[in-house]
Amino acid sequence: MRFTKLHSLGNDFLVNCRGEEIPADHLPEFVRRICDRHTGVGADGFLLVRPVHGSREEFDFRIFNADGSEAEISGNGLRCALACMIHHGGAGDGRVLFRTSAGDRTCEPVESAGRRFVIKIQMGTPRLDSDSIPFDDGQAHERIIDYPLSINRRVHEITCVSMGNAHCDIFVERFPARIEWHQVGAEIESHPFFPKRTNVEFVRVVDRGRIEVLFWERGVGETMSSGTGSCAAAVAAMLKGLTDRTVQVETSLGTFTVEWPLDGPVYQTGPAEVVFEGDYLAEP
Repeated sequence: MRFTKLHSLGNDFLVNCRGEEIPADHLPEFVRRICDRHTGVGADGFLLVRPVHGSREEFDFRIFNADGSEAEISGNGLRCALACMIHHGGAGDGRVLFRTSAGDRTCEPVESAGRRFVIKIQMGTPRLDSDSIPFDDGQAHERIIDYPLSINRRVHEITCVSMGNAHCDIFVERFPARIEWHQVGAEIESHPFFPKRTNVEFVRVVDRGRIEVLFWERGVGETMSSGTGSCAAAVAAMLKGLTDRTVQVETSLGTFTVEWPLDGPVYQTGPAEVVFEGDYLAEP
């Protein structure tokens, strides 16, 4: 299978956009194998991108985590998908529409230079009620802000947001040691209150226009960045009144800009880069 590898601030993906078919029954195992960083190519996720009726402006989009599970959406995945399609001549240099299981999302290139792109995405309107996230502690919640979640005799105040996928945000004054936040991230990801598991972000507010974020991604573990995670962290900070409506989100490898005007859709701008292409020789 021919693939292209891309990343957005270190969150890396393998993209199949050439039309090769992979039997549906084999997809989870195939994704686990190709995303393995020791025996496969290595990536946080795998993307299937297909033009709708041969269009250059409309595409079907599916994303799989490295563990083979299918996710609803990924901001960085959408950015990498558009960069890949432009790189291969399958899309123009204007706005395109991606059809995802979380709904339609529009993307447009802002800048391009060779293999490097800056892309703005309309990420949809955040959903905040417990049914939409989903979050189930036996009660209905209109919003989940500073909810006291107890794990192993320790209480974490969490704020939850759905960006088409579930996110749980923990605000800290300083980041804990890596082994500690990895443990907390893994425990919250699979907490029974999150029936579909959840992504987890650790957020430090620098000032009203800037936050720093660490990402624990459902089905992956630590990632260098996350598109939907950056949006969720920014929205959570805005809901708590800690920041303005435009925020610079600093990740391990760079910065996203997240805008949430007037409680409508969230917009995110950030980079994507084509790294290399190759042939994966193992059979699907």
